[in-house]
Amino acid sequence: MATPPITTALDEETARAELYGLFSVLFYAPPTDDLLAQIRLAPTEAPAAGGFLEEPWRQLVGMARNMKDADIRAEYDSLFGGVGKPEVYLFSSHYIAGFLNEKPLVQLRNDIAALGLARNESMNETEDHISYLTEVMRFLIAGDDVAVSNLSQQSQFFATHLQPWAVDLCDVLTPHPRAKFYGTLSELLRAFLNVEAQAFDMLI
Repeated sequence: MATPPITTALDEETARAELYGLFSVLFYAPPTDDLLAQIRLAPTEAPAAGGFLEEPWRQLVGMARNMKDADIRAEYDSLFGGVGKPEVYLFSSHYIAGFLNEKPLVQLRNDIAALGLARNESMNETEDHISYLTEVMRFLIAGDDVAVSNLSQQSQFFATHLQPWAVDLCDVLTPHPRAKFYGTLSELLRAFLNVEAQAFDMLI
């Protein structure tokens, strides 16, 4: 379970990968009882006080503790599920191009193939789903092949496929009247994206 920023560079990279993984899981499907139980038990204070992610993480844990499992899952379904148009889209093409399955998805598929990755056939969503993109970022941090999983690849993928639109998703999700748990999650995502963007800017 991911926690707010910690001390060593190795631990920080592990925490980054775990946060990307957490976003991937929470945005892909209604969370399981086990995952919500882990979030509720997670520490809410970072060893170094005042970290950028400490407060939004505390808010997410607090929201999980104050809501029932069934209510959180029902919130997911009301926001992202159902038949027809969802309340909130989770696909980059919608935010970048205004329509689903547009040019951003084509470029993404080419870039994913260049990384040696392929879409899992069991995945119902297209690759521009926020869960797929955050899972790719997790892989680019935690993967064993340093020719692929390195800071250069992370920075390029982030700048091309997450940075142009993910904050727009947060802008839609945070104020949504039905978004309690997921509105809080979107604020953690926003803070994390800002930290990532600043860190990658330092590499230039």
